[in-house]
Amino acid sequence: MEIPLARYKCISLDQIQTSCSFPSSSLKVFRTKPLFSGYSFRFNRRKWSNPFDKIKCFSLEQGLQPRRPKPKPYRDTNPELKETGETQVKKPSVGICSQIEKLALCNRFREALELFEILELEGGFDVGLITYDALVSACIGLGSVRAVKRVLNYMINNGFEPDQYMSNRVLLMHVKCGMMIDARNLFDEMPQRNLVSWNTIIAGLVDFGDYLEAFRLFLIMWEEFSDCGSRTFSTMVRAAAGLELISVGRQLHSCVVKMDVEHDIFVSCALIDMYSKCGSIEDAQWVFDDMPEKTTVGWNSIIAGYALHGYSEEALSMFYEMRDSSVKMDHFTFSMIIRICSRLASIEHAKQAHAGLIRYGFGLDIVANTALVDFYSKWGRIEDAQRVFDRMPCKNTISWNALIAGYGNHGRGAEAVELFEQMLQERMRPNHITFLAVLSACSYSRLSECGWEIFQSMSRDHKIKPRAMHYACMIELLGQEGLLDEAFALIRGAPFKPTTNMWAALLTASRVNGNLELGKFAAEKLYGMEPEKLSNYVVLLNIYNQFGKLKEAAAVLQTLRRKGLRMLPACSWIGVNKQSHVFLSGDRCHVQTNEIYQKVDSLIHEISKHGYVTEEKTLLPDVDEQEQRVLLYHSEKLAIAFGLINTMNGSSLQIVQSHRICNDCHNAIKLIALVTRREIVVRDASRFHHFKDGSCSCGDYW
Repeated sequence: MEIPLARYKCISLDQIQTSCSFPSSSLKVFRTKPLFSGYSFRFNRRKWSNPFDKIKCFSLEQGLQPRRPKPKPYRDTNPELKETGETQVKKPSVGICSQIEKLALCNRFREALELFEILELEGGFDVGLITYDALVSACIGLGSVRAVKRVLNYMINNGFEPDQYMSNRVLLMHVKCGMMIDARNLFDEMPQRNLVSWNTIIAGLVDFGDYLEAFRLFLIMWEEFSDCGSRTFSTMVRAAAGLELISVGRQLHSCVVKMDVEHDIFVSCALIDMYSKCGSIEDAQWVFDDMPEKTTVGWNSIIAGYALHGYSEEALSMFYEMRDSSVKMDHFTFSMIIRICSRLASIEHAKQAHAGLIRYGFGLDIVANTALVDFYSKWGRIEDAQRVFDRMPCKNTISWNALIAGYGNHGRGAEAVELFEQMLQERMRPNHITFLAVLSACSYSRLSECGWEIFQSMSRDHKIKPRAMHYACMIELLGQEGLLDEAFALIRGAPFKPTTNMWAALLTASRVNGNLELGKFAAEKLYGMEPEKLSNYVVLLNIYNQFGKLKEAAAVLQTLRRKGLRMLPACSWIGVNKQSHVFLSGDRCHVQTNEIYQKVDSLIHEISKHGYVTEEKTLLPDVDEQEQRVLLYHSEKLAIAFGLINTMNGSSLQIVQSHRICNDCHNAIKLIALVTRREIVVRDASRFHHFKDGSCSCGDYW
């Protein structure tokens, strides 16, 4: 959808007055009253002769005035110092202050604050504005709340009277260190405020997530400064994106065009981000196309917008356009592309991104390398993930989490636990994601004793309360041991209401262990919590099939039809010679269809000699013999047959499956791996399956 520029320039002032409103369903605070009500947008520049009409806020209509920050003089909190200030002789501090300023200039903030302790301990030093400015920079650089309080107390006790610039710097110091309550008090007490003061407090509120208060202050500010500038508008567009209210964003876009700042790079990027987050990728593309100079941030914003809405191929295409336009790419660009490749399961594109990462000088970047570790782990290249991890000069908790989860997903639980212990030895602090990764690894690899020890250490040693996802891992671990009563007791004894993933874990355990009654009970709980989720019905359907209860299975199918839930056909794809090949069950669209089906028949005949028997329990009352024949050629079997035909003997195959692999295919692939002496890796909707020498890494529990 294209939005011509005239659409904004032709908006009348009356239209803005009547259209500036929050949807009542999205924001109850404003009900149906206009957002920008009660405040006139006056353009005092000569080229703006017509002011906006005044628009009344619903609170003003009721006789309520918005709380306006009233300027207050700075209070002298130390009367004794005031009395003796004229007679007290301040010590010269040129040497110390000069050192503090130099350290702050070199970003050696911690050393600057350590030197500041001398001034604090001895007191009475004559400290100038430049030194205070350096100390403010040190506090911002370290983000230290304690340091902020130390510097502010020293200013007050020394009787320092800041000018407008220094007042703004002190305000910024509080905002950057997350001290928004103190920052707001300082702002209210400022004897004078300029545009910088307003922009600082409003930007702090937006960063803090208090978008409504940011809009309230913006409207008050507009009365004092009708020409806010591009920085203010880019901040308020971010606030509209935070509220996910596209109508408010459009109003701001209109003002931006009228103020002739729509081509400012920060405003343009904020608009792209806002339209993307509000669900209008077409408008975001229009803003991007209208940018006179497309910068790295602009390209990153539009690529992120496409990725946000699941348009992975379009995002990848935009990346290649960016590369061809000779715009410099940064580490954020490559991090996004690697994550997009993860969605597309594109090893080749990821390798290109990896090469570009090194070529552009970001080979040591922690964010991009963590994305690479995550990608290689998810797509069966755990050794590559380990190599990238080992070469990282600096690792954070997310980096460790990605590799631990990778080993766990590949059924290498012992190595995941070993990596977790190494993480603790290097004094890295684990978080709840770390414990989810290592507990999942224990669950996948049936490390029961180790799993329980780690689970108990969460609250005992690391002061982290186990969440529902951690309980789900333990339920799965108990299910693998066949301890369904203990698993059910763990759910009932949880310190919070059981969640869907806990009941889903019990349902899976019931299916694998053949407990029909407990499976029905867990399924009923899930139906009540997620009545529209297809996978819950499918698992119960499989349980009924397993016990031969075809009538009950048919009833589940009828329920699915009544609710309008449709089981999408399973899809599998395999990459061969840098090209992806997609197969559906019973698919006959491929150019090598005849060869593929002959290969499947040959494989079925070969593995039958090793005890393979096709499962017949899937034959439901409403499935005829022809449909059952199609089930013999499931998509993963076709993909494997194609891979065996078109790859060299001895090479491994990697298959991606959109659904959970069925029992029949799981049994067949184990034997195919045995007779062909190939390693076959299948990533289905639940986990990785490494088939080798007639066995699977999942231990037949998935």
